[in-house]
Amino acid sequence: MAVSRTLRRLLRVLEMEEEQHRLRLESGLGELGQLQRALAATDERDRCGRRLVGESAHSGELSDRLSGVEETRAARRLADALKPRVAETEEVVSGLRQEYLAKRVERRQAETLVEKAEAEEAMETDRRSQQMLDERFLSRFGSRGSGAKKPVAAPGTWEDAEATEDA
Repeated sequence: MAVSRTLRRLLRVLEMEEEQHRLRLESGLGELGQLQRALAATDERDRCGRRLVGESAHSGELSDRLSGVEETRAARRLADALKPRVAETEEVVSGLRQEYLAKRVERRQAETLVEKAEAEEAMETDRRSQQMLDERFLSRFGSRGSGAKKPVAAPGTWEDAEATEDA
């Protein structure tokens, strides 16, 4: 039983689908990473704005205080806009991860079927090869005619016991 061409083709298609899902997952993870870095940058911008407000309280510079307040306000608005996108992207990435893992399982199942069929094919080939060798051996030694000696049984076997009873 040879491994069918269709099964090999199915395995190849599943490998390509798995690769596409992996690339989509990597893309989603990249986008999520960018959003998380942007969110971290807004946190840093917020800290810088608060620091500027604190420094302006000591120096008395009104313009520094106003710019610090505006930096803090802008950072919070940006963070408020980014947080829902980060959460949404995390959900999308989670779905992409599940799809990728499902495709991976599918591919591995098909791979297991192909490997099993190949192993069965190899066993069948070995069995046929051994059968041919056995037939060749028997035909060579079996053709010597009636003058051929009866094979001797191994000592301690039931065949040996029968041979000694017959004698």
